[in-house]
Amino acid sequence: MSNKKQHTLGIDIGGTNIDIGLMAGGVLIQKNSFAVDDFTDRQELLKQLIESIGSFELNKVRGIGVGVPGIIDPENGFIFDLQNLPMWYKLPLGEILSKEFSLPVKLENDASCFALGHAHYGLGQQSNNFVGLTLGTGLGMGIIINRTLYSGVLAGAGEIGMLPYNNGIVEEFAASAFFLRYYGQSAKDLHTQAQQGMDMALEAFKEYGVHLGNAIKIVMSLLAPERIILGGAIAQAFPYFKESMQDTINEFDYAEQRERTKILYTSGPEMGIMGAAALIAP
Repeated sequence: MSNKKQHTLGIDIGGTNIDIGLMAGGVLIQKNSFAVDDFTDRQELLKQLIESIGSFELNKVRGIGVGVPGIIDPENGFIFDLQNLPMWYKLPLGEILSKEFSLPVKLENDASCFALGHAHYGLGQQSNNFVGLTLGTGLGMGIIINRTLYSGVLAGAGEIGMLPYNNGIVEEFAASAFFLRYYGQSAKDLHTQAQQGMDMALEAFKEYGVHLGNAIKIVMSLLAPERIILGGAIAQAFPYFKESMQDTINEFDYAEQRERTKILYTSGPEMGIMGAAALIAP
């Protein structure tokens, strides 16, 4: 490896956006994003991703890390199942990008990348055991145990959104589908309305906080983490669901454990990008 190759590229694939960032010396030095909403074709979306990667100065890059919201084979860089981007089912993304750019490519679950970013650069730096919950199109969970990412078979660990809940699954109530199904609007639009003090929007986030609080109680029962770090687009509305979420968490049976579990939040896509880049080298 050339000593000049000190940069890494991190890619965070979301249900609505793909965010790409260049890392150097533990700092995100350049970032760009594009929306995936307009794409229904497998090849067109792939072409756009390749063009966006190619817009970066790659001669100092030593590898590409990719966070993917679905079931993958990290060893072979293969995407099996993408709930929010169905056109990329069974896509050998690692192989495609590696051949295109002549660089090593590593894939991992996107929520795991979010947690890994916090382990190296963010709110998890002082914790041995914590989880990151990504609140967005889906509900993802990244798990750090003894300072190490635990991702499980096919990077499938932490799929808390798939657990049975309330005659459905957790994700239907603790991710963006909840707002669309029960309030007919996006979380983003309701956040804007909540900022304006509109009653329906405030009620929507109050109810959302109860469901998220129940999801967090499940996490506390399963993993008893020191910290639970919330991120993703919906976390930007944290002030509007914080109280009802905390009231629900306060019902957790073991008060001593509850008191030792810190709930923190961040907004913005940076940690997912930085964690993806850390797959190559922190």
